Amino acid sequence: MAPTETEVAQLAEVRDRLRAQHLHPAANRPATVGRGIHHTALLSGDVERTITFYQDVLGFPLTELIENRDYPGSSHFFFDVGNGNAVAFFDLPGLDLGQYAEVLGGLHHLALSLTPGQWDAARARLDRAGVQYQLESGSSMYFTDPDGARIELIADDLGEMYGSKIG
Repeated sequence: MAPTETEVAQLAEVRDRLRAQHLHPAANRPATVGRGIHHTALLSGDVERTITFYQDVLGFPLTELIENRDYPGSSHFFFDVGNGNAVAFFDLPGLDLGQYAEVLGGLHHLALSLTPGQWDAARARLDRAGVQYQLESGSSMYFTDPDGARIELIADDLGEMYGSKIG
């Protein structure tokens, strides 16, 4: 059930307090200790279908396909999503995983940055493939992958969202 107007106002106050307490001005913010996301791993119900979708429809090249060291017979495969970052997948044959579900600690959506030209090209490939999507704010396109994970293609630069710096 969605929050009431009163609850929305209270949540906004909490956000304001958290921002004031924890969001330091960029000039005072310490440098991160991280180097970036090495890879994010999602689940695949069909390896070939996932490869076709991410490589041929979205345009992210497959870079590796190996056996999952943690689960015999399972594949672990990777796609180049730019800047040395990867999206990886596991299939887990023999496990009945069920359909995609939004759960605490789970994936809400994966946002992948493209140049405006590549964003337009990806939109045309999604159209040709018959994939339905939702456009938002002129630079975001939301859809689900073949296993139901929500994907966002965003034409904003890394570190920006809708014209504002986020990093």
